[in-house]
Amino acid sequence: MAHPHAGPHHAAGCAAASGSDGRPLHAAALKFFWGPMDCGKSTMALQMNYNHARQGRRGLVTTRIDRSLGPQVTTRIGLAHEAIEVTDDLDLRALVRGRWADGVRVDYLICDEAGLYSVEHVEQMAELVDSYDVDVFAFGLATDFRSCLFPAAQRLFELADEVARIQVEVLCWCGREGLLNARVVDGQVVREGAQVVIGDTAATADVRYQVLCRRHHRTGDLGPRV
Repeated sequence: MAHPHAGPHHAAGCAAASGSDGRPLHAAALKFFWGPMDCGKSTMALQMNYNHARQGRRGLVTTRIDRSLGPQVTTRIGLAHEAIEVTDDLDLRALVRGRWADGVRVDYLICDEAGLYSVEHVEQMAELVDSYDVDVFAFGLATDFRSCLFPAAQRLFELADEVARIQVEVLCWCGREGLLNARVVDGQVVREGAQVVIGDTAATADVRYQVLCRRHHRTGDLGPRV
């Protein structure tokens, strides 16, 4: 179908045609930014949204199972932004088409907690880029508490035009680089359970997560007790 923001040249397939935001059509991209907990993924997602919005672009912010348990993106440094909750039955393509039908321009999607989306959602992201010229910027964890790839993250690694590890360094308690997210229950690293369980990094949480280096993730060593 023709892009609803395109000028008359889009239907003719002119490579130089531009959308209403001034960017060339067919220049959209799917980008995946990943890293362990506490590396600033959600902060970067909100910064990306701010940067694009201040240049006149219009976007949607989506999330799935944010730590706030609400329809918003929150960060551990105190930033927050309202968002659309991605449920199993939400079709990202239909979401964008619905906004267009209402006369609302959508130039890009910010998809926070993308590792927790479904594989089908990732396929929809790719279609939005390839068929609708909508940029998709996905941010999320790559691996779960067992150090296994989330299915959606694996698909993003396979399909994304660009994959970048977020450069904010997270340290294990020993001082080495933190790579993996350990799930801690009753003071012990657990190796079994549902792939997605809500928790926090606070030491007082019933279920919490702690970033560890590979060595200490493998041994389950959480470091000196405080």
